[in-house]
Amino acid sequence: MPSKEQLATLADWLDDAENGDDIVQIHALPELSSAEIGALAHLYRSEVYRCSVWRTRLDTTTNWAVVTLGVALSISYASPDASPLPLVLIGILNLFFLTLEARRYRYCDSWRTRFRRMEKNFYAPMLNPAQTRSRHCWRQMMAQDYMHPVFHISYLHALGRRIRRSYLWIMLIQLIAFLGKIAVHPTPVSSFDEALHRADVGGIPGEAIFAGGALYMTSFCALAIYSAREDRRSLRKHNLALPDAVY
Repeated sequence: MPSKEQLATLADWLDDAENGDDIVQIHALPELSSAEIGALAHLYRSEVYRCSVWRTRLDTTTNWAVVTLGVALSISYASPDASPLPLVLIGILNLFFLTLEARRYRYCDSWRTRFRRMEKNFYAPMLNPAQTRSRHCWRQMMAQDYMHPVFHISYLHALGRRIRRSYLWIMLIQLIAFLGKIAVHPTPVSSFDEALHRADVGGIPGEAIFAGGALYMTSFCALAIYSAREDRRSLRKHNLALPDAVY
């Protein structure tokens, strides 16, 4: 099996060959027969279906995160003397959901990349013969992707995208709920020292809880910004349509 470096080199060749000396070799590929076009249509349908299934799995994980946050809110705000601990623990659980969702997102992105390549390079020119193919070597790229599948987005980039789409809002609600619990229960807080004392969890001081919360939010905001910058770079570099760049 080719190494990652070999795969990257081949991918670069496939991306750049349409502008280089190998363009004759690319154009020398035989035209697809009627049977092959029919097989390609079935392949397109299967890739759309696989992407839809994995997209549904993303929604399921997000629903879990929302429901568990609602349970934590109900427990913590059930009475003035209730502990804010569930609002802290829910952050760990949502982090687990986020890591699952980022992994699923990478697979979903792989299927979507495949069927979008067929849409742009096969179906669009078929519907409009004047349409210029965006990649003359798309068939080689598809074949290479099937022979040696690779993810088209990094894990950190996937994490950042899911944070931007859903989890940033869930985390903000969690943070506001935790601070609100500290501020109003059992009585309105009168000083910052008192707020730190209320945030104590067993042997863990409130200072550590607040520091962990700040690190928690800062890290995920940084990932969201990183993914947004990567999306803008892809938008400019590859001249992508906006939905393709930020999906």
